[in-house]
Amino acid sequence: MGYRTYTCPIARDCGGCEWLAVPYSIQLRRKQEQVEELLGTAAEKDGATVEPIRGMDEPVRYRHKAATPFAHGPHGRVHSGFYAAGTHRIVPCDDCLVEDPRARRILNAAARAAEKLRIPPYDEDRGVGVLRHAVVRCGWKTDDVLLVLVTRVDELRGAERLVSELRAGCPELTSIVQNVNDRHTNAILGRSNKTLFGPGVMHDRLLGCTFEIGPTSFYQTNPAQTEVLYRLALEGTGIAGGREPHLLDAYCGTGTIGICAAARASEALVTGVDQVPGAISCAQRNAHANGVEERCSFVRADATKWMAKARDETYDVVIMDPPRAGSTPAFLGGVARFAPERVVYVSCNVETQARDLEILRARGYRLERVVPVDMFPHTKHVECVATLVRT
Repeated sequence: MGYRTYTCPIARDCGGCEWLAVPYSIQLRRKQEQVEELLGTAAEKDGATVEPIRGMDEPVRYRHKAATPFAHGPHGRVHSGFYAAGTHRIVPCDDCLVEDPRARRILNAAARAAEKLRIPPYDEDRGVGVLRHAVVRCGWKTDDVLLVLVTRVDELRGAERLVSELRAGCPELTSIVQNVNDRHTNAILGRSNKTLFGPGVMHDRLLGCTFEIGPTSFYQTNPAQTEVLYRLALEGTGIAGGREPHLLDAYCGTGTIGICAAARASEALVTGVDQVPGAISCAQRNAHANGVEERCSFVRADATKWMAKARDETYDVVIMDPPRAGSTPAFLGGVARFAPERVVYVSCNVETQARDLEILRARGYRLERVVPVDMFPHTKHVECVATLVRT
C-alpha cells in the first residue's frame, strides 16, 4: 500500500475528506488504534483481540450515493457542489475522487436543467424558491441510477420538461423522483415522494441478494465494504446450512443483514424490527424478491419499546446495527433477558458501541471477536463488528 496520497483541487475548501493528504496505510493505522483504545482492554479481559482493520485495496470511487445543495448564482445561474467546511457557501465540483464517476455529472446536470427551465433554487434565509437538493444513488452491481430532486413545494412546474432535459443529458438514469421537504431544517429529505420517471426505486445486490432502494431508504454508501461488514456479521452469528436458528435483526432498516442471513442458512428464521414504516414495507418486498419471505418477518416498532413487550420471544442470535447514538440500556437489558447464545453488534460509532458493550458484558456476555472496517476512507470514521457469546 505504501505511502501514496491522493490530491483533490477543492479538498481545502470542501473538507469532506479531512485525511486525504494522509497516506492510506497511516489512515488505517490511526483507525486501528482508535478501536484498540476503546475496545482493546475489554477484548483482552475476555480473551479476544482486536483484529486488523479491513481496509480497501483502492480507496477511491467508493461512494455510490452523492448529494448537492442548490443556491442562487449571478445572472440566473444555479450553483451546485459541496458546502465549504463549516459554512453554507457552495464549492463547485466537476468530479469527486471518492464518488461513483456518474454521480457528480448527474447532479451538475440537474443544476444546468434548472437554469434552462428557470426553476428557482431554494433560498434558505428567506424560505423561498423551489429546488433545495438533489441526491443520486448509483448501483454497484446493477446499472440502476436513481435521481431524487428535493423541492420546497408539492407542485414542480415544468416537471415533464425537466425530466426530458435530464434524460437527454443523462441517459443512464433509470428513475427520477421528486421528494418534498417543506420544513425549515438542515435535513435533506422530506417525507413525501412523487415518481416522475421510471419505477421510483433502484436495485442493487449484496452477497448475492437483491435489494430495493427507495428515495428515502437507508443503504450503505460504500457497498464494496458493506459486503465485508456483512460477512463479518454473518460469521459472528455462527449460523450455517442445516441449522434452524432464530435471529433477531434489530434496527433492521430495509432488511439487508437479516435477509442475507436467511439466504446463507436455508433453515434460519429472521425477525426484523425497525420504526420506519417505509423501511419495513421495503424489507418485506426484499424478502419476497430473494425467496425468503416465509422465513423472514418484519415488525414496525421502536426497537426498545418492542423489546419491552416481547418477553415471551426466544432468539438464538441478536444482530444489532443501531444509529450513531447507539442502543439504550432498556434494549440491551431486553437482549440479556432473551439470553441469546450470540450477539453481533455492528456500529458506526465505536464510542457508543464501547459504552453498550460494557452493559452486555455486565449481563453475562463476553467479547469473542472485534473487527474494525474502513467504510469511509480519507475520513476519521470507522465502523466495527463486535461478536459476543453468552458465558
